Amino acid sequence: MMAGEKQEYKDTLSLVAYLFGYPDTDWWSAMGDCRAEAEKIEPLQNRQVILEFLDYVQGLGQKEYEELYVRVFEFSSNTNLYLTMHDRTDFGKQAQEMQAFKTLFLDNGYDLNKELPDYLPAVLELTASISRVQASKVLTAARPKIELLRDRFVEAKLAHTFLLDVILTESDELKGVTA
Repeated sequence: MMAGEKQEYKDTLSLVAYLFGYPDTDWWSAMGDCRAEAEKIEPLQNRQVILEFLDYVQGLGQKEYEELYVRVFEFSSNTNLYLTMHDRTDFGKQAQEMQAFKTLFLDNGYDLNKELPDYLPAVLELTASISRVQASKVLTAARPKIELLRDRFVEAKLAHTFLLDVILTESDELKGVTA
């Protein structure tokens, strides 16, 4: 395995985490950098998905995308980016799941001060900062929640569904990693 391949998941997941971030002025200013980073991504399918997502966002424009983002991720309980919120029928179970996400961070030497531990961009940033073996474990633990979120995104017809596909592809690539 080449050195670049080992780093690839980190760059990809970090970029996807950023793209799920709030589209403030700094976020928009970084679009050129995001595109440059996306151009480097392997496999080609992930690169293409991210570039098409960037085209979509830029095509909507700043005001329209920000309105979409707020409506979808901040005002909808079905499509927000908190992974334990989508099957909230049992709050005791949700608390256990939240603690499990917190443990994933603590076990990898990180603690969150600003975000809840089930916030998808935070989980992606964690996986981008740890070893392949640990990243695989984190994504494997989060996968059922990411898949549920993906189902919700499909129902809502969100372009962000394709970013979740990139995460799941990276998760598949990391499976079975032992070193």
